Amino acid sequence: MEKGKISALQMAMLLYPAVVATAILSVPSITAAYAKQDLWLSPILASIGGFMPVFMAFLLYKIYPGQTIIQMSEQIIGRLFGKVFIFFILFFYIQITGQILRVYAEFIVGSFLLKTPISVMIASMTFLCALTVYGGLEVVGRAGQLFFPLFVIPFLLFIPIVSPNFELGNILPVLERGIVPSMKGAVVLSGWFAEFFLISFLFPFLKDQDKGMKYGMITVSAVMVTLVIVNLVVLLTLGAATASKAYPVLNVARYIGYGDFFENVESVIMAVWIIGAFVKISVFYYAAALGTAQWLNLADYRPIVWPLGVLIVQFSFWSLPNMMEINHYNVATFPFYSLFIQMVLPLLLLVIAIIRKRKQAASQTS
Repeated sequence: MEKGKISALQMAMLLYPAVVATAILSVPSITAAYAKQDLWLSPILASIGGFMPVFMAFLLYKIYPGQTIIQMSEQIIGRLFGKVFIFFILFFYIQITGQILRVYAEFIVGSFLLKTPISVMIASMTFLCALTVYGGLEVVGRAGQLFFPLFVIPFLLFIPIVSPNFELGNILPVLERGIVPSMKGAVVLSGWFAEFFLISFLFPFLKDQDKGMKYGMITVSAVMVTLVIVNLVVLLTLGAATASKAYPVLNVARYIGYGDFFENVESVIMAVWIIGAFVKISVFYYAAALGTAQWLNLADYRPIVWPLGVLIVQFSFWSLPNMMEINHYNVATFPFYSLFIQMVLPLLLLVIAIIRKRKQAASQTS
């Protein structure tokens, strides 16, 4: 079905923006609402929600090598229950891809292209991502590798440029109300880290599979460090106002200005966001297309890429009618929904797989 191969490094370059792209926009304000000036601690605590899915995906792959989570599910819990189990996972990835599209379009239209119909933004991005996914995993991997520097370098340059606006006193007092507020912020943030379970769709197609676990853990650590830095930059610049901002990173960018020749840096933020959203949507789109084809026992996933794109566009409108619902969803629903699908269900699958393996080993020795 998928003949392409990518390296573990390319996998890391796909997973990093696949998690960070949407998180950097809204995570600072969400975590600030719970943790206040201790919001920078929340990504450290939440990273457990990233390390665990990678570790579980690796253990499952070791038991059933060469198979994605979709293929191994039927072997672990049977054909009937496996089909039902897979349906919930695929529904999540198709729905969440539509929601990512909607968040991307809402940000671009609401902050920059005010007169552009949101349907145009959603349809154009879906078309580009569909072309990439149709090209296969190698095309997706090369796109991630190409755009990775364009996503990371502006972020690295952004920090020293905005540093003159820092107020170091904004971080104090540390742990004024204990660790519990930071833990509450971490619970919300864990929903994004759980997205690392996407690695279970990529393990079978790595050229250097012995490095898959290592690069997966490195990527989780890189995302954790990135979100800690983003939260600190926003906190040191905006202070207590962080929690009231819809897109705090964009507000921080508007502080940048040197004379009359270095202004309007928010356009760079838009460009970086479009690149990150493109990679993220492509990865989720690919997982949904590959998984659906394997669930339906098709010989190739490419024939369903375009019909699936239409469904994803529909979900982008059905799921979240407006920005207020998006913000409420990100806090009240998405974290628990994401953790259940990408941590609880795989953990249950892993436990059953280990029990079955031990029973098979015991029957062979007896």
